Amino acid sequence: MRIEIRRLAGALGAEILGVDLAKDIPAAGIRAAFLEHQVIFFRGQKLDPARFMAFARSMGKPVEYPFVKGIEGFPEVIEVKKLEHERHNFGGIWHSDTAYLAEPPMGSMLLAREVPPYGGDTEFASQYLAYEALSDGMRRVLDGLIAVNSSAKADVTRTREDMVKEYARQYEAEHPVVRTHPETGRKALYVNVGHTVRFRGMTEQESAPLLEFLFRHQVKLEFTCRWQWKVGDLAWWDNRCTQHNPVNDYHGHRRVMHRITLAGDRPR
Repeated sequence: MRIEIRRLAGALGAEILGVDLAKDIPAAGIRAAFLEHQVIFFRGQKLDPARFMAFARSMGKPVEYPFVKGIEGFPEVIEVKKLEHERHNFGGIWHSDTAYLAEPPMGSMLLAREVPPYGGDTEFASQYLAYEALSDGMRRVLDGLIAVNSSAKADVTRTREDMVKEYARQYEAEHPVVRTHPETGRKALYVNVGHTVRFRGMTEQESAPLLEFLFRHQVKLEFTCRWQWKVGDLAWWDNRCTQHNPVNDYHGHRRVMHRITLAGDRPR
């Protein structure tokens, strides 16, 4: 089955047209589009949790999220929501999902259940382009560095009023600052303001100037695309080469999404 692909921006992102994920899934074509465009989107999908899980399993191995309990009957499907009275949203900062794990996820899928009347878009940034735009000298510096990533970084662990206030367990992992994508072979920046604390062998203070430069650089507008959600939309992003940021601009309104995380491997 051939699929129609419409690019969203020069940097990354594509909408997949004419596919009903509740029926036959053109897995090979979807997977190829995912690897090429880094984040792909489907409009108007009518997927209950079982069908959502079926699609996720056709693309990878769903795994449980470490800090949020799954919905009833589907432990790998978590509810990502912001309620009318809340001011903070879930993961409301530029980040790559759970970089503090020894084996961070390959990708994440997000399905829109309820959306606000305006706002609530999600931005995505290509970390291929962020790396490739650096000077040769900076790339040489970064290629030998290892980053320390922690779940304890305050900007991420304090996101929603009804999340656990103090986590019983904290996670920490060391990963290359520049990782090589295991399927495409391309290099991508792999630090993020949400989780990266310092470089291995350096203090936080010593690491801060270079990290602050990278955090600003890797989300420049020319590396990004932006998705405006409608109910039934599904996004699938490659966590190995993108970052994302859910825009928190819809106070007083409700936004409810279902998310599935797909297992990955150790960055190299």
